[in-house]
Amino acid sequence: MSHAAIASLIHSGTKLYLDSIDPDLVKLNLAWGAVGATSNPIIISNLIRTGRFDSRIAELITQGLDDETLCWKLTDALVSQAQLEFLPHWEKSGGNTGWVSFELDPLLEDPEVNLPHNERVERYIELGRKWAANQSNRMIKVPATPAGLDAIGPLAQHGVTLNVTLIFTTRQYRIAKENAWAGAQKRTALDRFKSVYSIFVSRIDQYTAENCKGLSAQTQGLYGILNAKRIWKENQEFWAANPTPLQQEIIFASTGTKNASDAPWKYVAALAGSDIQTNPPETNAAVAASTELFASRVSELPADSLCRELDAALDVPHMEKTLMEQGVAKFVAPQKQLLQTIRDKRSSLANR
Repeated sequence: MSHAAIASLIHSGTKLYLDSIDPDLVKLNLAWGAVGATSNPIIISNLIRTGRFDSRIAELITQGLDDETLCWKLTDALVSQAQLEFLPHWEKSGGNTGWVSFELDPLLEDPEVNLPHNERVERYIELGRKWAANQSNRMIKVPATPAGLDAIGPLAQHGVTLNVTLIFTTRQYRIAKENAWAGAQKRTALDRFKSVYSIFVSRIDQYTAENCKGLSAQTQGLYGILNAKRIWKENQEFWAANPTPLQQEIIFASTGTKNASDAPWKYVAALAGSDIQTNPPETNAAVAASTELFASRVSELPADSLCRELDAALDVPHMEKTLMEQGVAKFVAPQKQLLQTIRDKRSSLANR
């Protein structure tokens, strides 16, 4: 395997990130040229199930930790381990690459808990500052929910490096970016200000497949790419007008294809050329094994006629509402599953 495909993707201008902190996958993707990674509860839960971290979990259990505290101790340790792997990239780039994202507690958005808005905001600020403290190359993932968006300004002001996630629309992106910039300008200096905005791509095409069945064959499955490219262009223009020492970037997320007829690198190819792609391990592996050669296409929009058809078909507020409801559910459920996985692991280790 020559890995010429991944080399061409990186050469196009893409910063390759891994949607996992599995230590083995981190080493593999580092060898391919990845310069960052991200974590989430599903990733942590799957790692626990492998049994590879039983000794670490057993050690934490002996400390008398409850399940929730154990969960966050283990998450912190696994993210920190990945940070060490990417730290040379962070140091070499002066802080533009080499980041590992740490997701704040998804249960803040749990409808069953139904925290008041202001309390959610304060908890995001409190947890963001806690988990960012004394961490050189850790990004804090905050969702583009109403409470998450309101927490961005204070977090940016306090020096937290932000990855705003669950962004589906330009409206969400603009609020996130404006809040981050407003907070950053309250710092004494902008030298370490870094923010990224995770635009989810394939979930949008799932939405159009379910809700825009009248789209032509040419346009079905295209809106996720168009939406991401438009937001990328707006982000480029904003930061060109408001330059900062570090790059404020788009993360192209949810880049694994959901349609079996699509090439696994459909989104990788369409969005190649700039900013960050955080790809699932399977997507990076498919790219590495392919004979594709990637060139910059992120600035290329579909034909005007296709854009008009898509814009006429999309009810963007409905799309945002639908995908955010689904996104929050996919945000909360894995955290509950992670806690259950820890309970199960505690029980199995006790019975050995």
